[in-house]
Amino acid sequence: MNLLTIVVIALGLAMDAFAVSVTIGAVYKKPGIGHAFRTALAFGGFQAVMPVMGWLTGMTVRKFIQDYDHWVAFCLLAAIGCKMIYESFKIKRVQQRSNSLRISMLLALAVATSIDAFAVGITLSFLLTRSIAITVIIIGAVTFVLSYAGVYIGKKFGYFFANRIEALGGLVLLGIGTKILLSAT
Repeated sequence: MNLLTIVVIALGLAMDAFAVSVTIGAVYKKPGIGHAFRTALAFGGFQAVMPVMGWLTGMTVRKFIQDYDHWVAFCLLAAIGCKMIYESFKIKRVQQRSNSLRISMLLALAVATSIDAFAVGITLSFLLTRSIAITVIIIGAVTFVLSYAGVYIGKKFGYFFANRIEALGGLVLLGIGTKILLSAT
C-alpha cells in the first residue's frame, strides 16, 4: 500500500471525527485551545489505537479467509462508507451548551467515531505486508489536525459543513474499497 492510499484512508476515517469536532465548536460557547486540544487528542488517539486492535484481530483470522480477503476488505469499507453517508443525511438537533465538555462525553464520542477505524484495521491486516506503525501514526496525526481545526471551524461557521464532510468521507472509503476489489480480481 502506497503513502497516498494511506493518507486518503486517514482522511476518510478522520471525516467522522472532523464532523463531530465541527459540531463541538458550534455547540459549545467559546471553545478555546484547551477544548480543541482535548478533542484532537482524544479523536486522534482513538483513531490511531483502534486500527491496531483491528489489525491484530485481522491477523488472527487472516489465514482462514485468505482466498477472499479482498471481498472482506471491500465489504467492510463499503459498509463503513455507506454508514457514514447515511448518517450524514440524518437531521441532528443541537443546542447551545455551556463551555464545559465532560471528559466522559468526549471519550464516548472518540470511541464512537473510531469504531470505523477498527474495521479498517481488520482490512489493513489483509493488505499490509509491513508493520502498521506508519499507517496508524498517519491516521492519528491526520485526525488530530483535522479535529483541532474542526473545533475552530465549528466555532466560526457553525455545523453547516459537518454533515457534508461526513458524506465525503464515506464516499472516499467506498472508493478505496472498490479499488481493492478491482485490483484483486
